[in-house]
Amino acid sequence: MNPLLAQLTAAETDGWWAGFQAFFVAPENAWAVSLLLVLIVGKTIPGMVSLLVWVERRGAALLQDRLGPNRVGPFGILQSIADLVKFIFKEDVLPGHVNKPIFLLAPALAVIPPLVVLSFIPWGANVAIADVDTGILACFAFSSLHVYSVSLGGWASNSKYPLLGGVRAAAQMISYEIALGLSALSVFVIAGTLRLHDVVMFQTDGLTIAGTTYDALWARILDWNLFKQPLGAIIFLIAGFAETNRHPFDMPEAESELAAGYHTEFSSMKFALFFLGEYAAMIVMSSLFIVMYLGGWTFFGVENLLTDWVAEYGAANPGWINWPLIVEAHLHVGIFLGKLAFLLWFFIWVRWSLPRFRYDQLMSIGWKRLLPASLLWFALTAVGVALVR
Repeated sequence: MNPLLAQLTAAETDGWWAGFQAFFVAPENAWAVSLLLVLIVGKTIPGMVSLLVWVERRGAALLQDRLGPNRVGPFGILQSIADLVKFIFKEDVLPGHVNKPIFLLAPALAVIPPLVVLSFIPWGANVAIADVDTGILACFAFSSLHVYSVSLGGWASNSKYPLLGGVRAAAQMISYEIALGLSALSVFVIAGTLRLHDVVMFQTDGLTIAGTTYDALWARILDWNLFKQPLGAIIFLIAGFAETNRHPFDMPEAESELAAGYHTEFSSMKFALFFLGEYAAMIVMSSLFIVMYLGGWTFFGVENLLTDWVAEYGAANPGWINWPLIVEAHLHVGIFLGKLAFLLWFFIWVRWSLPRFRYDQLMSIGWKRLLPASLLWFALTAVGVALVR
């Protein structure tokens, strides 16, 4: 007999809803919960990207003392939907000189890796699609596939400007990925784990100095890895800008030099997928920074305000949905999204405030500045942890 039907039959006296809830809490049906979360993330991220595009356009207008989109919907908030409709109905041009299989594959590779990485991000204490012990390794493994999208898109276009953009992207991402990984590795050395959930909890147990643990507000603030690993956080953030091809590291696009670079030959929804992939990569990089340096879903004890309520309700109402637990999950996700909104605005602010680097400056920063600094910081971290432990 189907397990779901068996559970529903056994719960007839308590009503259909009780059996439905029993199905989702059963350990053997964890796949159903994961599938539900995948569908939620798959629908939420495009919506977040749509909102982020509007924020970027309005933010750019604010910084440049102009209006920006203000016709479609209140304050132009529906402009992104209008742009999506435009992309859907635009002619999908497939140039005759391109390598068609790879040309069609490249836009998909721009979107799929960021969405997969988001499945490993712990948005709350009990809100994650895949909570694995080697979460950060999985994140880096999938995020590194993003370079194939840009480089293959440029190569498959069989045109000089896209090819130059693809070559620039490959060199840039390789250069900065090393510093990015080393700075992240320092965090996991002090935390003693690769599990992202444990890294968040490592930043909530109070600051320990000379064997004494302090739990005051100032200690909770300084317990964030942003203050324990300041140089590592700066290196990770700079490398994150380069890895997402964002200004001032947008050399693979460089409109003034390469006429949009690697995606010059793409049109319609294929171009839209590159656009979606860039903003999804911003969300991924910001989420990783929040988890590793900004305490994840925690905010100096605010995340624990509902803990007693959740426990009391669960004890008094066994077998039914613990609604306070759902409310607590929303609180955790809300804290996380607040930090995410700040970092995404920082990405936008930097784009419209700083000039683009020359390519020789970009490579010099990666190899001559960030790489030695990240190596030195990792060595100091490892020595410090060995002495303390």
